[in-house]
Amino acid sequence: MTNKMHELIIKEHDYVVSMRRYFRMFPEISAQEYETQKKIMAELKAIGLEPRPAAGTGVIAEINGSKPGKTVAIRADIDALPLQDKIEQPYCSRNAGVCHACGHDGHAAMLLAIARVFTAIKNDFSGTIRLVFQPSEERFPGGACGMIAAGAMDGVDAVIGAHLWQPLEVGTMGITYGPMMAAPDQFTITIQGSGGHGSMPHQAVDPLYVGAQIVLALKTITGNNINANELAVLSLGTFKSGEAFNIIPDAAVLEGTVRSFSQAVREKVFACIDQICSGICTASGASYKLDSLYGSPAVINDPYVAKVVAEAGSIVLGKDQVIELSPAMVGEDFSYYQQLVPGSFMFIGIGNKEKGIVYPHHHPKFDMDEQGLAYGVEVMANAAQKLLKN
Repeated sequence: MTNKMHELIIKEHDYVVSMRRYFRMFPEISAQEYETQKKIMAELKAIGLEPRPAAGTGVIAEINGSKPGKTVAIRADIDALPLQDKIEQPYCSRNAGVCHACGHDGHAAMLLAIARVFTAIKNDFSGTIRLVFQPSEERFPGGACGMIAAGAMDGVDAVIGAHLWQPLEVGTMGITYGPMMAAPDQFTITIQGSGGHGSMPHQAVDPLYVGAQIVLALKTITGNNINANELAVLSLGTFKSGEAFNIIPDAAVLEGTVRSFSQAVREKVFACIDQICSGICTASGASYKLDSLYGSPAVINDPYVAKVVAEAGSIVLGKDQVIELSPAMVGEDFSYYQQLVPGSFMFIGIGNKEKGIVYPHHHPKFDMDEQGLAYGVEVMANAAQKLLKN
């Protein structure tokens, strides 16, 4: 059936490109994918499926084979970013301030093409393909939990998903056989001091100075307190304090993120953050409040499912084009599905320096080599087919 599937996917290339460009032109941010949902449901109904809305703006549909069997879920996220699109292409966003600058337009398009392929061959396989179009991946807590509550993983034997990945050249794919993407946690530290005149610092407790000490101390955590064999990142994104050059402010606020792959490391890092804040603030006469927010769990691929995905990639792209990657410190709520059933995530290359497709994810000029869409469709379809059999 692989040759038949390949021929079908070739015929679907224009369709998947047109769908990707449609979604790029009409992007919608997290939890507001109303028109996107309507379009997905219309496309699925046009091929005889019975999609249902889920998690507000998501969609679930099923393709049943000729006989009962295993159920394999394929997930695509569908939301865009609050960003002004700056590509000079006919398919540039027509929704001001909203842009598919991460590739979710391609994810939705690929899953629609996969739906058409499996619908065309439904008499040739046993089991069920479940299509999971998930909203709100970009906004915590994400849409995965809502999709799960709506039954997206009920009775599923395995789940796969993909991210179109600009750092990888088109014609390649990336996979891991364990940890793949980190848990994206965040924290806010509010330091309360006592303001005063800039000429008389002895009459004040300077929260800006206290915050600067905390910044330096926090950067020692991953090097000094976490085992070198564990992966962890701590980064600070904002430091806000003060309004005027000659006024010592009352308060300072620091915001940052922690990325890790285990609950033990998460807890250790946040305990160290609290300890550092307590020590420095006590010594300085300031007080503090630490607000911690755990993001989605780490994406950790099931070794067997990842092996099947890699085998499918080897068939489609060639063995040398399937790259075993180091874990990435970015986050993905696909991990919630993996908490329930064996699953694997993959990266599909879409970068192309010769075509000028070099801008990173979340950049207003982000774009993709659309040949990667066809590769993604074929890899995921082949992997799902293998999982149905095994």
